[in-house]
Amino acid sequence: MRDKIKVLIVDDSAVVRQTLEELLNSDPDIEVIATAADPFIAADKMKKGAPDVITLDIEMPRMDGLTFLRKIMTQHPIPVVMCSSLAEKGCEAALRALEYGAMDIITKPRMGAQKFLKESKVQICDAVKAAAMARVKKVSAERKKSSGKLTADAVIAPPTGREIISTTEKIVAVGASTGGTEALRIFLEAFSQDCPGIVIVQHMPEHFTTAFSNRLNGICRIEVKEATDGESVLRGQALIAPGNRHLMLKRSGARYHVEVKEGPLVCRHRPSVDVLFRSAARYAGRNAVGVIMTGMGDDGARGMLEMKQEGAYTIAQDEKTSVVFGMPQEAIKRNAVDKVLPLETIAKEVLKIC
Repeated sequence: MRDKIKVLIVDDSAVVRQTLEELLNSDPDIEVIATAADPFIAADKMKKGAPDVITLDIEMPRMDGLTFLRKIMTQHPIPVVMCSSLAEKGCEAALRALEYGAMDIITKPRMGAQKFLKESKVQICDAVKAAAMARVKKVSAERKKSSGKLTADAVIAPPTGREIISTTEKIVAVGASTGGTEALRIFLEAFSQDCPGIVIVQHMPEHFTTAFSNRLNGICRIEVKEATDGESVLRGQALIAPGNRHLMLKRSGARYHVEVKEGPLVCRHRPSVDVLFRSAARYAGRNAVGVIMTGMGDDGARGMLEMKQEGAYTIAQDEKTSVVFGMPQEAIKRNAVDKVLPLETIAKEVLKIC
């Protein structure tokens, strides 16, 4: 019997602490060993026993979450999952936290419908489990029982092999999760404005993808933006799935466009990489290149196999450069991958194929 993942919750709201504690303790693989109202209390409790994972609020009295995160990651690194509100300020701060070494972002659970709390449990517990598996590096001071998983069948029908129209226009479909924000930055910075159109699913909460897309757009040579329903997929552009919405590639004649839609969690995620990859298999086939990057679980593995079966060229990030090797490894196990590459060489391989 494996040890439970020990979690420390740091949040100034007693209601949030209690709700997170109940959600996490309901998972048989997780145990909340302590809660703290601020980083000073947290530091005292960590002296009595180090947690495997910390969930950390951003805005707190006495010391903010970003300052505490920097201290943790520069002194004694522990996997940290940021717990943020949906406010614009919170989104920006949470993205900065990822740059400082946080593993993931979760939104604070909101009291409401049972469906929302059930989905919150799945996403929060999975974020903690992924963080526990991640490779944590010391950063410079400068810088299981589980609920059932739906497949992509819940959102889009399987590819039939009949919808593909011959074209020379290539499309690139990318999926990533834990560690993916940094991986996508490295990947997208390598492209110039004449690159093929790119569609991306990065597991990230609602509203955060807007700030994430804007940040990438400011540092990349190509245009990076959050996808909107019906938007055309163009050369020199990358479209990122909005948080809490599925993204699908569609085709009208020779023109690619995207559909953004609601739907159930697929492979425990919304947006789901499997949904995007299946749509690429169905509507682009051999005109597609699929890339699966760092992340926990198996989201994207089935969809990548469908892409390969329809003639697409498929690439997985290697274990050495992945923060969590789960998603690429699952795709490799299914024989869905043509090539396994270090992160820094994936874009070059994509351009060679396109």
